[in-house]
Amino acid sequence: MSTVNYTNPNQDRTVTIFDEFYTFKLEVDANLYDVVNSYFKSVFADENAAKNFTLSLFRISENSGIPAITLLDEVKGQNTIQLTATFAYYLNNIRSNSTLLGLRATVTPNFYAARNVLV
Repeated sequence: MSTVNYTNPNQDRTVTIFDEFYTFKLEVDANLYDVVNSYFKSVFADENAAKNFTLSLFRISENSGIPAITLLDEVKGQNTIQLTATFAYYLNNIRSNSTLLGLRATVTPNFYAARNVLV
């Protein structure tokens, strides 16, 4: 579960995004975070889904080097199913091949590699 640590606006105008499960931590501008999060809140009825997609967008931005606002412009106008497919594509480039998202068919391993796996 991702969380957001809001800082004191009088001292610092950044938001620290961190995900304890993946040990991911990133500091972003609070205004940019609000823009991205408000867009996902307008798309998703569930606030948790909006926060998770916001975290994912910043994570994709950090790993790909594409600015977050450019990624947001790319996904604007998509419905929830299209957003899920787009994010699965980007997140699969970050994740291990053994934990891919959004696959309908089971990945069949190589015969020789599969027989070495102990069950």
